[in-house]
Amino acid sequence: MENIIKSLREQKGFSQEELAVQLDISRQSYIKYENGLVEMPLDVVRKLSHIFEIDYSCIIDNQLPKEPSYDIQKSVFSEEKPDIRISIPENNIEKFKQVFLYILEKVGAKPNVGQTVIYKLLYFMDFDYYELYEKQLMGLSYIKNNFGPTPVDFAKLSRDMQNEGLITEIKTEFFKHEMTKYLPLKLPNLELLSAQELEFIDSELEKHSNKTAKELSDFSHKDIPWIGAKDREVLDYEAVFYRTPETSVRQYSVEDD
Repeated sequence: MENIIKSLREQKGFSQEELAVQLDISRQSYIKYENGLVEMPLDVVRKLSHIFEIDYSCIIDNQLPKEPSYDIQKSVFSEEKPDIRISIPENNIEKFKQVFLYILEKVGAKPNVGQTVIYKLLYFMDFDYYELYEKQLMGLSYIKNNFGPTPVDFAKLSRDMQNEGLITEIKTEFFKHEMTKYLPLKLPNLELLSAQELEFIDSELEKHSNKTAKELSDFSHKDIPWIGAKDREVLDYEAVFYRTPETSVRQYSVEDD
């Protein structure tokens, strides 16, 4: 079983530590599972199947799926039921990179803005934009974990950006807790972002960037997309249209009901 876990982890670009965090276990425990030193509990198998987006049987039988279940560089389209909005995220990797650089340029130096805050800023930008305009901003996939929504492919994307010389990752402390921070090495290409998108991103940063990781996590736990998802499940963009007034960002008219 250890071979498929290692292969899938490397395909996704996760380090052992990053995957252990997503599983809510220690790195030492994860290493034992990956190396086959101890039997993997079913709840860990279930979580891994959600993270890698494959059937449980692939992990249990130690067999890679015949075709990748998920590709962050492919947009997902559906020719069936064209009258229904597509809720599967359409990933725009280059736009994500520019949005991330813009976020770091604006607020990356703030002492509270570490990896967890970045996760929540990306989440609210994606889901708030979808509620307001009914189309994707970046369209990342987010899963439900104990600390709120987590972007599925952030580890791989951020590592790609480091390899491209766009950002650097540093370790620091915030209130005696270790924090992973990202700092920009290049300016964002604003030509890839519309005036509407930039104005929206600025408003989200003004609203959320001064909050702590705990404050943003607690707020995300009040949001219907997170509430309605099962543990480790991908959050549904369409759920934003069922938000409560506390988290909703759209003014609905009677005709919208």
